[in-house]
Formats: sequence, C-alpha cells, structure tokens
Amino acid sequence: MTTPSQGRRSKVDRFGERLRLRGSTLSPGLKAVADYINGNRRTVLGQSALEIAAQTATSDATVIRAVQALGFDGLKDLKRTLAGHLGAAISSEDRMTTTTQTLERDIDASIDFVRDGHVIGIAEVTRPENRRALFAAIELMRGASGIGLFGIGAAAFFADYAVRLLIHNGRHAYALNRTGISFGEQLLAMRRGDVLVMMGEASAPCEGAATLEEARRLEVPVILLSGSACPAFGQQAQVVIQVPHGTSETEPLQGLMLVCLEMLVIGLAATEPDRSLKSLERLHTFYEDIRRPPRGG
Repeated sequence: MTTPSQGRRSKVDRFGERLRLRGSTLSPGLKAVADYINGNRRTVLGQSALEIAAQTATSDATVIRAVQALGFDGLKDLKRTLAGHLGAAISSEDRMTTTTQTLERDIDASIDFVRDGHVIGIAEVTRPENRRALFAAIELMRGASGIGLFGIGAAAFFADYAVRLLIHNGRHAYALNRTGISFGEQLLAMRRGDVLVMMGEASAPCEGAATLEEARRLEVPVILLSGSACPAFGQQAQVVIQVPHGTSETEPLQGLMLVCLEMLVIGLAATEPDRSLKSLERLHTFYEDIRRPPRGG
C-alpha cells in the first residue's frame, strides 16, 4: 500500500529543484530554453526539440544541451519527469478551448496554426532517428505474411485507409479498430507470421492490451506509432516511430499520423514494385469486370 509520505515523494518537482540549483550556471541560450520549459511544462510534453527551439529562438541542439545541463539524459527523460509531476492530462474540451482562445477568431491564424504544426511535424517525423525507425518498420513488414493495423478513436479511420492501401499493393492486411466485444472478432484475424502496426498514445485502452497479449502469444512483432514521449506499450514494441501532433494543451493535429502511414505503405511498395504492379493490374481487371454490362441485359 502507498503511504502518504510515498505519495508526496512521487510529486517532488525534480525539474524545479535542478533549475534552482543549476540555473545560474547556464549560458543565456541554455537559460532561455530552461525558463521556457519551466513556464510551459504541460505544453512541452507534446513538443519536439525543434518546436521548443522555435519558441526560444535557439536550435534543437541547444535544447538538448540545456536538458542535459539540468541533469537529464535527454528530452524523453525530462518529459517523463514532467509528466510524473503534472499528473492528469488535459481534457479534449480544455485543449479546444485553449486553441480557440489562442487563435482569437482569426481565420488566417487558424490556417497558419495548422500549416506551421504540420511543417514542424514533418521535420520531426523525417529526422534521422525516425528515418531509421521507418526503415526498420518497413523491413519487418516486408517479411510478414499479414499486416494488422490497430487504431481506436480517430486512428480507426486511419487504420481502414492504410489497410486499403496495403491491399491495393498486394498485401494481406486487416484493421483492428472496433471497441468492445466486436473487437474480439477482429482480433481472430491475427496469425503467426504477421506484423502489428499500432497507433497509440500515453493512455492504454483495454483493446490495445488485448491486442498486445495476442501478439505476444503468436510472437508477432509490434511497430508503434505514437506522439507521446512515454507511450503506452512502448516497452513491448520492436520499433517505435515518433509522430508529433502539436502541443498537449491545444487541439491535436492528426494529419501527421496519416503521413507516417503513407510513408510506410509507399516505402514498402518501393521495395517490391513487381508485387504492387501485379496487384494493381488485377484490381483494374476487377473494375472492368464490375463495370461491364451483364450478358443479355
């Protein structure tokens, strides 16, 4: 049982303590980053080093140096510490309120908000570390007999779309995107020799836990796409691809998840073009047969 003293210890502000002890030793650039993080802790949970750099007029390298100067291993370590101290996440209603208040009924600002979020996000998705993860994911998919796409909520639509693309390119693919009892029916499609692509965040839905348990039983490798610094199921995944979707305080931008899925699908097709072409040729033959008037009609 957790004692009251243990509960209090878990809420110690490690970041604040380190900033007080080491802040005076930081250079102006490092101090600017540290002060920004201190004043925007929950926002930082959803930001990359590039996004923090843009807010502080520094570089992503400076952001990492500032984090390390405060005694953290890196940005992920810092975010884990902040998340543990902050506790509960902001609700969807609060995020939308923050977004609309920030944009102040300005349509131009709204357009720029989405544009800038995706421009920064594309740079994050294609950074060297993420490129290596994308390469590793595509290699796993190449060797798989089937590809399962897990996504709940908004990600459910992306799962259906990615499955359709994969099937067009000659792959056996299936969606795992329902909830409740009907999700169990979908899970029956998973087979040994498949690979599982999961879209997930910090929370862990029960459907996700059931999916990972079945993947573990069948020895199916897992590719995790997540915008969280501490994603649920991250420890069970063979490959983790970071997919940012804006700050934790504003309405999330989901488009980058779709972009990342398309990178995986098109990257896979590029490694086996003959397979994709043959499948598309068959598909067009089916289209012609379907459109052809019935005989005697």
